[in-house]
Parts: sequence; structure tokens; C-alpha cells
Amino acid sequence: MKEGLLTDRQKEVLRYRKAGLTQQQIADIIRTSKANICTIEKSAMENIKRARETLDFFYSLDARHLCTIDKGSDLFEAAKKIFDEAEKAGIKVRYDSIQLMNRIREEIPEKNKSRLVREKIEVYLKDDGDLYFE
Repeated sequence: MKEGLLTDRQKEVLRYRKAGLTQQQIADIIRTSKANICTIEKSAMENIKRARETLDFFYSLDARHLCTIDKGSDLFEAAKKIFDEAEKAGIKVRYDSIQLMNRIREEIPEKNKSRLVREKIEVYLKDDGDLYFE
């Protein structure tokens, strides 16, 4: 049964993958082929990507583009840039530097590793000082 954007099978495969199992191990458990597990996982990830893109659009509706953090930047320097740009806009950011870096790490983990930005990050600022990353 499908609730939301993922089927029960897709959820099951993602849970096993999150637990560290290989596609072959999952295939053995649920008695299917590794190729089928690969297809299920790929479809699930595409659904998640589409959902994220939809949310990106929705959350950016009431926010203004603040700045772009370039690939190769250090997250500590990125936080400083965000604070500087927010100050120019006359809005106080809700977070301190550590909280801000942690939000970036948690919300867009695919765009950073440790303190390094692996892909450019678009930063949006809401009037209440909350931030959104794309």
C-alpha cells in the first residue's frame, strides 16, 4: 500500500539500506533479485528527490535569496557570510554559528562533508530570521 510518495516495498528497502545491508542481502531476505532491489531503491530515491524539489519551491515562496555558498567553501566561513548578508538585510538570524553549521549538515548532507561544501548552496532568509537551504 502506498502512503505518501513511497510504497511499502520502497520503505522496506530503504530501512534495510539504512541499517547497512547490501542490495544482495536485501534481495535474499525478501526473496527477489538484486536487480529488482536496485530498481526499487532507485525509484524511491527519485521520489524523495521530487519531494525535496517540491518542498524547496514551497519554502522559498516566502523567503528571499540571501546568498550563495560556493563549492569548496568552509562551513565556518559560510556561516560568517550568512550572518553578514542577513545583517545587511536588517534581519537577525535565529541561530548561532554552531547551530547554523549543524542545520546545513543535517538538512542538505549531500552538499557538504565535514566542514567542506561539496556543491554550491543557495541560502534563503525569511523575515523571522529562519533560513532555508537549497
